[in-house]
Amino acid sequence: MRKARVLQVAAAIGLLGAVLSTPAGADARDLSRDTLPANDGWAAADGGTTGGAAADNAHVFTVRSRGELLRALDGGSATPKIIRIAGTIDANTADDGGKLGCGDYAAGTGYGLKKYLAAYDPRTWGSARPSGPQEEARQAAAAKQAERVVLPVGSNTTILGLGSGAVLKGASLQVRQADNVIVRNLELRDAYDCFPVWQPNSGGLGDWKTAYDTLWLNGATHVWVDHVTASDKGHADADEPTYFARNYLRHDGLLDITNGSDLVTVSWSRFADHDKAMLIGNGDTVTGDRGKLRVTLHHNEFRSVTQRAPRVRFGQVHLYNNRYLIDHGDDYRYSVGVSTESAVYAENNAFTTPGHVEAADLVKSWNGTALHQTGTLFNGFPVDLLTIHNAYNSGSERDLTADVGWTPTLHTKIDSADTADREVARGAGAGRHT
Repeated sequence: MRKARVLQVAAAIGLLGAVLSTPAGADARDLSRDTLPANDGWAAADGGTTGGAAADNAHVFTVRSRGELLRALDGGSATPKIIRIAGTIDANTADDGGKLGCGDYAAGTGYGLKKYLAAYDPRTWGSARPSGPQEEARQAAAAKQAERVVLPVGSNTTILGLGSGAVLKGASLQVRQADNVIVRNLELRDAYDCFPVWQPNSGGLGDWKTAYDTLWLNGATHVWVDHVTASDKGHADADEPTYFARNYLRHDGLLDITNGSDLVTVSWSRFADHDKAMLIGNGDTVTGDRGKLRVTLHHNEFRSVTQRAPRVRFGQVHLYNNRYLIDHGDDYRYSVGVSTESAVYAENNAFTTPGHVEAADLVKSWNGTALHQTGTLFNGFPVDLLTIHNAYNSGSERDLTADVGWTPTLHTKIDSADTADREVARGAGAGRHT
């Protein structure tokens, strides 16, 4: 009777969607005022992370459309706020609620893909950066899409998906120079760029550059990302055509943590079906990132992720009890990237791979040398990734050392990799709170 009464009251005040599944016999609770537990990773340091828990009733919103979400975000203001997302919200939506496609954004700009390809074909254009009428038209069309899909998240904000079916589609949530943000129980899907730019000198052969991460922490501090599912679902890059001998990519990162972001915990989330999943630190020369980019990743699943799970520059990153399922084709590159001045402390992570992916493929080093690793499982067997990397790297990579210069103290219980593998399979991702 008591639980039934709680549900009746919750429905009466509009909170039923926020009451997620709970163990039998337990009272349902509203997750939207949860704060990060003590010691739960780097985001628990220096006062912890509370998001919008202090919001007054006037700043608690349940939103069902892009317009409602935009108004609740309040231009990225620092006013404490709780935003509950109900159902599916598509960011590529006009003010009147109509669906917008790439053609709508291109209309009136003069942009056309065929014209763009003809203008900047490397055989005639060369290696210079695109410029001129078609690049200007592309920028104009891209600006129209950005106006729709870029959603600013300000300080002291909690964004929570209601129930098991909350989806934010086509959006780029951007936490820029903001502090104290929580994003939980939400599927972030298909931040699709209609207008990639050709970069002739990228990677030596040129490449397509896209604009939008599904979630971007840019100079953000005290951020907790929990029970989020992020993917390209809807527009897989593998299905895109090839132009200038390069895949016409439409997506950037799933979660990028850059530009001096600091004190971040990412827990119980799923990152799937994507190329470059998670970048921590955005440049080898960005020395202002020293002492920042402190990130904890625990109990997350990386499935069919080609690379960057994560790739780290400068940061002190604690990587424990994560599950890696490498079940795609020959395009797999690596999982953990050790780059300039990074210090990665990896404990009890489990990797499951097909036969063509070996343990030596899991870690790649560039200018970085520091990787502490213990308790790693590879297809059910213990391995020492450090020793394997140093024995089998191609010669173009630097040897790694176990001395990373720090030892994590902020963390939850660290289970064996085998136990964590099973628990993450059951409990990670949106809609899987217990």
